[in-house]
Amino acid sequence: MQKFIKTPVDIETTRFFEFADFRVDTQKRILLRGDERIALTPKVFETLLVFLEHRGEILEKNYLMNLLWQESFVEESNLTQNVAVLRRALGENSKENKFIVTVPGRGYKFVAEVCETSRTETRASNHSGEISETNAESDSRTVFETSEIKTPINAGQTQAAEDIVGIDTGQSAKSEKSARFRLAISVVLGVLVLGLLGYFLWPAKVATPAASAPIKTLAVLPFKPLVTGDRNEALELGMADALISELGGNEVRVSSLRAVRRFNSLDQDPIASGIQLGVDAVLEGSIQIADERVRVSARLIRVSDGQQLWAGQFNEKLTDIFAIQSSIAAKVASALKITLSRMRSPPTQSVEAYQLYMKGNLHMLRLVSPEVKKGIAFYEQAIAADPGYAMAFVGLTQAYRALALTNDAHPSDVMPKSAAAAQRAVELDPSLADAWTALAVIDFWYNFDPKAAERHQVKALGLDPKSPRSHFFYAHLLSNTGLHDEAIAEIKRAKELDPIDMATNALEGQILHFAGRDDEALKVLRSTAETFPSLWLPHLFMSRVYLKMEMYDEAIAAATKAGELSNGNAEASATIGLALARSGKTRQAREVLKELETRAKTRYVPLYDLAQVYNALGDRAKAIDLLEKAFNDREPLMTFLKVDSKWDDLRSDPRFIKLMRRMNFE
Repeated sequence: MQKFIKTPVDIETTRFFEFADFRVDTQKRILLRGDERIALTPKVFETLLVFLEHRGEILEKNYLMNLLWQESFVEESNLTQNVAVLRRALGENSKENKFIVTVPGRGYKFVAEVCETSRTETRASNHSGEISETNAESDSRTVFETSEIKTPINAGQTQAAEDIVGIDTGQSAKSEKSARFRLAISVVLGVLVLGLLGYFLWPAKVATPAASAPIKTLAVLPFKPLVTGDRNEALELGMADALISELGGNEVRVSSLRAVRRFNSLDQDPIASGIQLGVDAVLEGSIQIADERVRVSARLIRVSDGQQLWAGQFNEKLTDIFAIQSSIAAKVASALKITLSRMRSPPTQSVEAYQLYMKGNLHMLRLVSPEVKKGIAFYEQAIAADPGYAMAFVGLTQAYRALALTNDAHPSDVMPKSAAAAQRAVELDPSLADAWTALAVIDFWYNFDPKAAERHQVKALGLDPKSPRSHFFYAHLLSNTGLHDEAIAEIKRAKELDPIDMATNALEGQILHFAGRDDEALKVLRSTAETFPSLWLPHLFMSRVYLKMEMYDEAIAAATKAGELSNGNAEASATIGLALARSGKTRQAREVLKELETRAKTRYVPLYDLAQVYNALGDRAKAIDLLEKAFNDREPLMTFLKVDSKWDDLRSDPRFIKLMRRMNFE
């Protein structure tokens, strides 16, 4: 007869939280979306638990910081970073209110509906903590009773969970040892089996960041003011620009200034910015000038888990700002375990010239006429402060060209100035890739000399093979001269180097269109328009595709949108007139033409644009007359003559063929 004893029982309670399609296991400390495990760092998981425990409550920032970091002092940025990583894991950003709402000036509130459950596990054990054995004739077992309830476990359930496990005390010591041995073997085998199952099954479902994985892509965000309300946007952008220049061209791909400049709002979260830019890490910081001193703090953050990889603070004389930039670049390179292959000397020794140059960039990059003209004024002031400042001349080149290309300025008013600035930049710094790219642009878009443009562009790429801007303009040159496969390869290289740049994405769509791949072009252009809703170029390029596909209503809609966003670009208006003419709406097309000619009395309207409408209305002789005058005026739009399908019906005309030869296309 067996003898039974009453064995102590351990009761473990696991709480679960469910919201949307997520489930949180507090015991295993995991977050699941369906069967997929979402990787969270311990501190971010704790942040999530606090939110769930206090769902619906406004949690003050200080309260959260004291709760999460009880034994250490941290800055508010640590909390902001944790929340940003959590938002990313849940698939939302700071502008959404699906899960976490930011309460301005106070803290956060978790607003999703949460269902809380708990599960109790009753486990028999002896007083020594070992699992109690059953009859020695049978295998040793652990007895569990599991129940799932909607409220936390209470004392009454503890008694109900108790159980009695029988043990045959008459067994010999040998049998006891044998049973214990079998138990040990069973446990070991069980662990091995579970480990193997986990190894082969979990990797397909668990997405955990590789903390030791090398950083391959980096974004340097515009620095922010140390004191809110004391902004110097030019200097904030300038710090980013300088560090991009220092760190670019090495083993790590660094996003361009054009890609990151939109992330300059004071409440912009660095992790969210990194996610949008698609990079592995971000370098962010703050800057302030006071009493002729500059104070800078910077930190390098891994986007996948929000871990800080490096941080530093600097308080130096304002005249030492270039040394600070080089020091930050060197320390970041060390943290990333890369070697800076091209440590540059400062582009100027004049802090005044540097700040004026950055103010020029701040305005010029907005690409609308009044802002571009402000940029020119600042570049000229920078040159006055330092006549040897090559990058200020590059800025002038870009600004004057932008007036001709996107703001309908008369080429003779701006392009000679652009050409002179490019030439001066090359003279001042022959090692500057941007200077040679600027010269290549002048050769093609103003001198109509594609061979010279290619020589200078190849020179630029030789100096800086990883320059997205150089690949961008080379792709443009190749496309407009009809080398479509080469152009596609080149624009894809530019996109690899800087995937988020809006102009690069738009140009890719145009290049695909000129290569005859219109379906792909539309896909790229639509995506670009959605990603950059204020950019007018993808809409203009889409109108060209729709024209070729004879989708005239769509072409008119796209061109209308381009005109609205560009503040009246003449080519957008001309495209509407062309589409109306081709769709048989001659009267409306002539009204558009009349409007353009009236506009031309007070401001420059490219003759290339007027020629489009005349040709669509059937007046080919007038169209070629205008194109010949456009050639004499050196209109940059003439560089599209070889590949733009608008002119396909003129390609057999002797006058048009002669014009193509004068453009060096034949």
